[in-house]
Formats: sequence, structure tokens, C-alpha cells
Amino acid sequence: MADQTFGLVLGGGGARGLAHIPVLEAIDELGLKPAAIAGTSIGAVIGAGYASGMSGAEIRAYTLELFGRTSEIVSRLWGLRPRGISEVLSGGTFIPLDARRTADLFLPSSIPKRFNQLSIPLTVVATDYYGWKEVDISAGELRPAIAASMAIPAVFRPVAVGKRFLVDGGLTNPLPFDKLPPVKMAVAVDVTGGPEPRKGRTQPTIVEMIFGSRQILLGALIAERLKAGAPQICIRPNLGSVRVLDFRHAKKILKDTMPLKDEAKRLIEASIP
Repeated sequence: MADQTFGLVLGGGGARGLAHIPVLEAIDELGLKPAAIAGTSIGAVIGAGYASGMSGAEIRAYTLELFGRTSEIVSRLWGLRPRGISEVLSGGTFIPLDARRTADLFLPSSIPKRFNQLSIPLTVVATDYYGWKEVDISAGELRPAIAASMAIPAVFRPVAVGKRFLVDGGLTNPLPFDKLPPVKMAVAVDVTGGPEPRKGRTQPTIVEMIFGSRQILLGALIAERLKAGAPQICIRPNLGSVRVLDFRHAKKILKDTMPLKDEAKRLIEASIP
């Protein structure tokens, strides 16, 4: 397939976004390369790895190495501890994480510093908190943009970029298929999902309510945007009750979503222009 016929969209959804990986592996096995990538939140994170030249298999291996060992997670999270009493006090009783430091600690070292160093053009979606609007970033420094896109409120502090404070891109565009340049075929992966009952529970916990309500809102936003036009292929993995912050279950999530690779290959092959 010629490059300019194919664009890739990776939506937000926290740990649910690990399901993007088998789709990337399907694309690799088909011998395709997208002309452009648009991503929100975890989609921006994984999209940056793919746009930098990592294969789907390499992203899988890095993810398993990173989240497959509790000691590795603890070690990196230790690097996110408050650096002084002022950080503790500024956060109140709950201390949100620093998204920029998180990005520096968890992103592969192979991801370049600037957008123009990527091998595939990438658009990262964030939200201007005080501007009440979506922000599309495709030039300049890459890691601050990724950090802003993944800065889920209450989990991360806003990311200061210039005079703006940026937060999670999912708040304004959780599946940014409208951010691709003109292409003949857009492949979008929507991992938003929604809250599902958990075994042995009669009602959700407060934390589950917070993140589950967010899923409902984002799903409604995507549905509304799709009314104005939809990507040619929209893949929605069945992730069951996987929660936004379930990264410690990365190995199981990747194992359970393996069938998605063949499904993605069939859908893409059938739609090649």
C-alpha cells in the first residue's frame, strides 16, 4: 500500500490502550506503514513509540519488561516521589503525579526529543484546561506533548506548556480520527469501553465510579463525533472489566488481546484501497 492511503488513530483509555499493540503487530505483518498517526493519552504514548520506528513486537517486549516485574514498577515509581515538602503540601491530602517526570521515567529512551525527528508524522491531542478546548500538537518538543495528553485529572498534575496548562486529551477528543491528513483509509482503535460489574461486587467503589463515569462520558463524546463522519475501520477490542490504571496486569491484557491481531489483519486487508 502506498503510504498516503493509510492513517492510524489510537484512542485513549489507560491500560486498556495496551490493546493497541496487537493492532500494530497486524499492520507490521501486513507490511504496511501509516502515512500519519494521531493519538490521545495512551494512544499518544504508544503512537510515539511506533512513529519513532519501534515495531509492534518491540513495543510489546518493552511493555512486558516494564510492567512484568513488580520491582521494576516500584523502582520507577520511586522516582516520582515528591522532591520536597513544598510538593507534598501543594498536593493536599492526595498528591497527583508529575506527568512530565512520569513520561521521562516510563517512555523508551529511543523516542526522540522533537516531533520532526519521528519517522512517521504524529499528532498528539491534549486539552487546554483554562482555555476549555482541544489542543493539537505536531511540532516542537515531543515529551511534554505526550505528558500533557496523558495527564488524567486527579492522577496527574497539569502540564505547563508556554502559558497554558494542558491535561488529558481524552477530555476533548478521545478518538482523534479527524486529526489525520487526507487519506483513503483511516484505521482507528477505540479502547474507551465502559464500566462493567466486577466479580463478587454488588456495587462499584468510589474509585471505580470516578473512572467508570469518565468512560461513559468519553464514549458519549466519541459517539457524537462519529455522527459527523467515521473512519473506514474502527476497531473496538473486548477488554471486559480492564480498568484505566490496570497496568500491573499488562501480561494478561496482552495475552487476552492476541486474537485481535488476526481480526485487525482481516479488516485492514478487506479495506485496502
